[in-house]
Amino acid sequence: MSDQPTVAVFRPDDDRLADARALLERLGADPVADPMLAVEPTDATPRTDADVVVFTSKTGAELVAAAGWDPDDERVCAIGPATAEALREAGYAVDFVPETYTSSGLVEALTGSDDVVVEGRRVEVARSDHGSPVLLEGLCDAGAYVHETILYRLVRPEGSGESAALAAAGDLDAACFTSSLTVEHFLEAADERGIREEATAGLEAAVVGVIGDPTAETAADHGLAVDVVPAEATFDALARETLAALES
Repeated sequence: MSDQPTVAVFRPDDDRLADARALLERLGADPVADPMLAVEPTDATPRTDADVVVFTSKTGAELVAAAGWDPDDERVCAIGPATAEALREAGYAVDFVPETYTSSGLVEALTGSDDVVVEGRRVEVARSDHGSPVLLEGLCDAGAYVHETILYRLVRPEGSGESAALAAAGDLDAACFTSSLTVEHFLEAADERGIREEATAGLEAAVVGVIGDPTAETAADHGLAVDVVPAEATFDALARETLAALES
């Protein structure tokens, strides 16, 4: 048996999952890749009359590029560096990236920005069907006229739940949840296998790391104790701080 800690990761089964596994391996962990999100594109693109367009994920950036979105003079905002990089790789200019890579961080940064003004402007939020209301409500409160376009739906992949079985058996040392939906889908997968109570108990004995306060709140609402919420909302920070908590 390996002496390396087993760490569950729930990213979609694409380069994000591969990168997460590689990072965990470099950090000395044994990753358990258990994707809890799969992408179903809607083929929609942002509306054409917006002054500001906000993207909240790399997936959204890639989908609008594939759909041939052709912006005019809209100001383009990305919630974080990974989203910004995906937009730039697709040939789009990025005008704004907040220092805190969360919905609340983006709202706070835009509200105080002289470069990209949202008050009195038409702001298009292009994202998944499970986006946090924090972004829409915050932009509305800042005086923007907000419209949301759903670029893709997030569903739970068939057959997910290996990590829940490991947690139920007491064989999972840590879990890295990257969104509220990964928490909910983990518990759904455990329910489907008839082991929710055991899996929840297994997480109680493990180190649970999450990205962002909304994810932490979702976990708490479902009775899961959260041990790690990194200040930087990236998987790199989540992985490193979760493993550091395991060693402490």
